Amino acid sequence: MGSSSSFCQGGKGYYYLCDAGYPNAEGFLAPYRGERYHLSDWRGARNAPTTATKFFNMKHSSTRNVIEQAFGLLKGRWAILKGKPFYPIQVQCRTITTCCLIHNLITREMGIGAMLNVPDEENSASIGLDGDHIEFVESSEE
Repeated sequence: MGSSSSFCQGGKGYYYLCDAGYPNAEGFLAPYRGERYHLSDWRGARNAPTTATKFFNMKHSSTRNVIEQAFGLLKGRWAILKGKPFYPIQVQCRTITTCCLIHNLITREMGIGAMLNVPDEENSASIGLDGDHIEFVESSEE
């Protein structure tokens, strides 16, 4: 199983919220090793965290889960997020923020269904709404 990481903004800058396959080093925030980690490990009242390290791992896992779900949704909508980034980190952060803002605008103006009911097609997306609406959005290399 390969290592994975999620990107988040911290107090001093940006950090990769990563799994135990990464070292806990500057810019990388890994969970405590040797402690329960996965969200399924915390289900039920008997499995509540009893130490600070266990609590940290539970919150770390929960946060990574939310970040990965959000990126999955965004990658399904914007191709710029699918490939390996070749832009400076500041541009990458602005691109992600912009995609989130556009997502929120579309969701607010057109409803959550406009984002979730998009077919997984390479060249076009159909959005089914009543009244005046966009039928297809053609992708381009621009």
